[in-house]
Amino acid sequence: MIVDMTASREIEVEGHIIDSGIMTSIFDTIMDLGGNFEILTFNVGKRKTDPSYARLKVNAEQEEQVVRILSELHRFGARQPEVDDVIIVPAEGDRVVPKGFYSTTNHFTSVKYGGVWLPVEEIEMDCLIVIRESDYRALCTPIAKLRKGDKVVVGEQGVRVTPPERPRERSNFEFMHGTVSSERPTETIISKIASEIVAIRKKGGKVGLVAGPAVIHTGGDEAVASMIRKGFINVLFSGNALATHDIELNLYGTSLGMDISTGKPVVGGHKHHLYAISEVIRAGSIRAAVETGIITGGIMYECVRNNVPFVLAGSIRDDGPLPDVISDVMIAQDRIREQVKDCDLVLMVATLLHSIAVGNCLPSKVKTICVDINPSSVTKLMDRGTMQAIGVVSDAGTFMPALAKEIDLLNSTFSA
Repeated sequence: MIVDMTASREIEVEGHIIDSGIMTSIFDTIMDLGGNFEILTFNVGKRKTDPSYARLKVNAEQEEQVVRILSELHRFGARQPEVDDVIIVPAEGDRVVPKGFYSTTNHFTSVKYGGVWLPVEEIEMDCLIVIRESDYRALCTPIAKLRKGDKVVVGEQGVRVTPPERPRERSNFEFMHGTVSSERPTETIISKIASEIVAIRKKGGKVGLVAGPAVIHTGGDEAVASMIRKGFINVLFSGNALATHDIELNLYGTSLGMDISTGKPVVGGHKHHLYAISEVIRAGSIRAAVETGIITGGIMYECVRNNVPFVLAGSIRDDGPLPDVISDVMIAQDRIREQVKDCDLVLMVATLLHSIAVGNCLPSKVKTICVDINPSSVTKLMDRGTMQAIGVVSDAGTFMPALAKEIDLLNSTFSA
């Protein structure tokens, strides 16, 4: 039986839409939502540097169904050919969003306002777009920062999303792009990641590390400290636990009361992390503890000595916490946003929640590497919306030393 598709709308999409898989995603989405499509125009780029263009008619049984399909296709950069200005509605109160507000993706976004396309500044996912009429700017705004009277974009009219393209040149980062498996050759992946990090450093780029306390527990601390000291990690994102156990290890040789060298618990070691916190509180800060010689090595020591900024976001389960830990989560969010602005690559190792927090603040153009011993954690991190992610199922204590060793090898080769 042939179903009469009575509602329809035309859309267009442009760019490197074939090799990036965007057209396939568009076709799949239309059919998964019960619609149909007719290709009106399809101009395929003849060379890998040439963009392609497609114009489609999307059909469905009901108008509401077409609207829903178009809303989903919007995320892939599809748009209607004739575009009017965005619709804006003033917020009726602080943190009170207008009904039907536009929720951002982490892709490059622009809005049409006053007949002019404005880039949305500092884009990240799950935020609002506020039009600042005084200087004709479109600002990506978290709900926590929305103020009464702010002009909020409502609906998708006049909003254009541009997903990141697959690089035209050969890139180490594309190796096993978007895959997660514990059976893939980890050594080869690490070599590719190391090459990317070395290349970023040589061009003056910025690499961020999101790390959990398992980095300390599994013996990956020396590798991380070495990468910070040598300039391959430029900002650290973590929480109270990593900093506490890193300092505990430096002061007492234990992590969570376990002797890292033997893997055996130490008598009374369960109190070591509390002693470590108290010593830093007595000094006043981690920096003060380093400068007065209390802390003599480790990850936090190298951050202080090499002026590498760190953001320690607090948690309800924290002991202490250390004086440098930001216990107000909204302030912690702002600090994360400040530090991720110029990151070219972010390495997320053995911490699901901190990685999600940082990942939510990243535009999709930032290359992201997700490492965890749990495959489901890696998958969850890669599903945060980025199209530039590599997943590695590995123990932090195995991955980080191997990565640091490969970086040293590559760096010495390039320097020779």
